[in-house]
Amino acid sequence: MTKARDRTEDFKDVVRRAALNLGYDESKIAAIMASFIMHKFLERSLFTKAALTTLESIRALEQFLLKHKKDYVDVYRITEKERDSIEHEAKRPHVATIDFSDTYMDNVLAWLFDIASFSDQEVTVFIKACKEQIDVLKNSINNEEENSKGWLGLRSDSSNADTIAHKHGVVLILSEKLHSVTSQFDQLRAVRFREAINRVTPRRKVKQKGSTVAESSTSGSIESSREVSNAETRQKDDGQAEPIRFQQQHLDDETHALQVELATMLDAVQDTETKMVEMSALNHLMSTHVLQQAQQIEFLYEQAVEATNNVVLGNKELSQAIQRNSSSRTFLLLFLFVLIFSVLFLDCYS
Repeated sequence: MTKARDRTEDFKDVVRRAALNLGYDESKIAAIMASFIMHKFLERSLFTKAALTTLESIRALEQFLLKHKKDYVDVYRITEKERDSIEHEAKRPHVATIDFSDTYMDNVLAWLFDIASFSDQEVTVFIKACKEQIDVLKNSINNEEENSKGWLGLRSDSSNADTIAHKHGVVLILSEKLHSVTSQFDQLRAVRFREAINRVTPRRKVKQKGSTVAESSTSGSIESSREVSNAETRQKDDGQAEPIRFQQQHLDDETHALQVELATMLDAVQDTETKMVEMSALNHLMSTHVLQQAQQIEFLYEQAVEATNNVVLGNKELSQAIQRNSSSRTFLLLFLFVLIFSVLFLDCYS
């Protein structure tokens, strides 16, 4: 087996002679020869730039979540106002008009890393921006796929089909990456809700114990004051002791009833607070599952539409095959008739 021979220098000599024959000066020839040493990078398409920008944004968001994980899980880092902004942001309508240029994504990244406190609103808005960018990429692929179809809805170029399949894979990878980051954020939020519930429950028990101790102490003080007052009133006239003792007993009963009512109201408020925290956590989990189901339904709908288009194309091809079969049958019968007639004519002629 012969060894391969390097013909690079011969190729360079041929290129130099061709450039001299075309009348190129020394600067152009030097530029051409330099291009053999340092190759030019191919210019990336808009789809590739947008996909890389989206991937960088998702990675930056993941690093941001890992960096501020402890700050977010700590329940004392976010105020009630910021917690209300979380629910408000979750209920906001989907924003459809957003600029997805490189400058916009860079500004969002800079803004995300410059904020001092960890807030759900900023992270939710950033996740929505990445999701909408992925939707824009998916719509561009669908438009390119529609434009590449030729006669009868079939693709005319196999290389274009491979490119479209590659782009679908890129969008799928970005969607899975964003879904993993969103799952991490949901886990952090679930941990935060659990710690909030655990923080409310011991406080409730401590307050209940404190209320019982206060009631016992107040009842003891009431009894001691009652004994002292009884000892003092015994020394007075029996006619004046009865009304005073009755009024004091009535005031003590009213005070005790108010204390019991306040303790009951405090327990009810604490129960309501715990239930609200649990309801907010369940609401968030339900919204996450509903979003996943909506994505699955959309994927199934796209598959159903594609299957319907395939059935329509199959029906068209079957109808054309039937027409060709009927025309070929007619041609065959006509050919046999002409052949038989020719044989009979030749036989009669002979």
